[in-house]
Amino acid sequence: METKQVGLAGLRGWRGSVANAVASPVAKRSSLGEDQVRAVVGALFLLLSVMYVVGALKDVVTRGD
Repeated sequence: METKQVGLAGLRGWRGSVANAVASPVAKRSSLGEDQVRAVVGALFLLLSVMYVVGALKDVVTRGD
C-alpha cells in the first residue's frame, strides 16, 4: 500500500470535506499537489484518531479494578 493511500484512508465524512477545502489553497502556496495535501491531512486525522484510541485504552487499563 502506498503512503498516499494510507493518508487518503483517513478521509471519511467531514474530514474529507476539510481536506478538500484546504487542498487547493495549500497546494497553490506549496510545492505539494492537491492529492498530496489531502493525503497529509488524512494522515494527520488518522494519527489523531489512533492517539485518541490509545489514550482511551490506557485509561481503561489504569482504571481497571
